Amino acid sequence: MFTLKVDEEIELQLFQLKDCKELYRMIDLNRSHLRKWLGWVDDMTSPYQYETIIPMWLKQFAENNGFNAGIRYKGELVGSIGFHYIDWRNRHTTIGYYLAQNAEGRGIMTRSVRALLNHAFYDLGLNRVEIRCGEYNLKSRAIPERLGFTIEGRIRDGELLYNEFHDLIIYGMLARDWKSRGPSPY
Repeated sequence: MFTLKVDEEIELQLFQLKDCKELYRMIDLNRSHLRKWLGWVDDMTSPYQYETIIPMWLKQFAENNGFNAGIRYKGELVGSIGFHYIDWRNRHTTIGYYLAQNAEGRGIMTRSVRALLNHAFYDLGLNRVEIRCGEYNLKSRAIPERLGFTIEGRIRDGELLYNEFHDLIIYGMLARDWKSRGPSPY
């Protein structure tokens, strides 16, 4: 099983079937918090739905085409992070993430994204990582901004959430820019 130790408090763990109930519970407890920016939240009505979703995520990982991992803070599942896909031809990926409301404000997501950037650039040899955030999702946008990503543009009406289109802001990080900051903290 893929596990990435971020630091003494945080681990990223590939979701397994045993995580269905715990993942659903986290989503359900944070439904009103997450639904503003994640259009799929209302579709999740049972932990058993993850019995078909998690095997798809595991297949994606097995095919070396990205992954979806749980963020564990002091052992507790507090969010999710992963590479949506990996474009090996162009050595590019995108990162997606979300965090439970009670876990915000502790640097958990910033540290987790930093670990994924190190994994992408040092371990996988990728050249580019992209993050797309809703224009008004300021907490999500703070992560790439804090980590030094470059704002590369806007996708007008890039996402439909609850029958309303929203613009997406595109952030990019290149391997040479990330590596110029110094050695990997691994």
